[in-house]
Amino acid sequence: MATTLGSGQFTYQVEMDWAKLPEGWSFREVVDVAVDSKDRVFVFNRGEHPVMVFDSDGNFINSWGEGQFKRPHGITIGSDDMLYCTDDDMHVTHKFTLDGKQLMTLGTPGVAAAFQGGDPFNKPTKVALDPKTGDLYVADGYGNSRIHKYSPDGKHLFSWGNPGSEPGEFNLVHSVCTDRDGYVYVADRENHRIQIFDGEGHFQTQWHDMHRPCGLHINPEGDQYIYVGEISSQLFINEAYPNLGPRISIYSPEGKRLARFGDTQWGEAAHQFIAPHGIASDSEGNLYVGEVSVSFLGSRLDPPRPVPCFRKLKKVS
Repeated sequence: MATTLGSGQFTYQVEMDWAKLPEGWSFREVVDVAVDSKDRVFVFNRGEHPVMVFDSDGNFINSWGEGQFKRPHGITIGSDDMLYCTDDDMHVTHKFTLDGKQLMTLGTPGVAAAFQGGDPFNKPTKVALDPKTGDLYVADGYGNSRIHKYSPDGKHLFSWGNPGSEPGEFNLVHSVCTDRDGYVYVADRENHRIQIFDGEGHFQTQWHDMHRPCGLHINPEGDQYIYVGEISSQLFINEAYPNLGPRISIYSPEGKRLARFGDTQWGEAAHQFIAPHGIASDSEGNLYVGEVSVSFLGSRLDPPRPVPCFRKLKKVS
């Protein structure tokens, strides 16, 4: 019997084995997902084949990026069907065509800016694009507390943010996305909130009542709902606490939570999550969820073993 999550208009059927991988292949750890204008799904993972491409039925098309990444983290697709991939351990963001041709690199590969120094980059995590201008917003990241804005041709325009917990400050800038009006949504993970800014970096508002928001997605052509992947704690003192994630939450543009699903604690069953790190949607409202399950669970088991790290949530009409 198929597993369903959510309710009402936010009801989804779980398809754990949607992706039809070539024989002998596997996802090691899916960090993020992107969907292009033809509903082809680009799965960014930390395995031997970093970018795997599937059609809307889950049939494997091709892969690319072999040998090009040290530690994949975020993947974003623009309205022009160009892909932007962040490699946090290499401190760079790359721009690619859909077939993997590299067009531009922001940052110097392998060279980190000073820790919390404010200059790009120190372990960047994700890119968002302004839907009107094509300007880039780079979340930076694990070693900085900044958002950097670039022109489409890679010119650094300005940056904002400092370490802290006040409005406009960040404690681990983990993801970033934009809505159709150009507002910038930032997953301020360790402050347990999403902050929203205009395109000039001016603070607008913030949303709380969430736990460690990791994945962040808005379909610029669609309903403008904000999809959030929340992960559980890795602190020994509360890692076994219920109701702290992992889970998926959906918000209205006004910040009202419309849906939340996942179990009270992590698990490998279809109705549970382990560590939803990246999320994307297609033209039919289906969701694709990537999880950093090896880091959170698989590597800690005795003996270590693969655990689920990617699924499709098919929208139920």
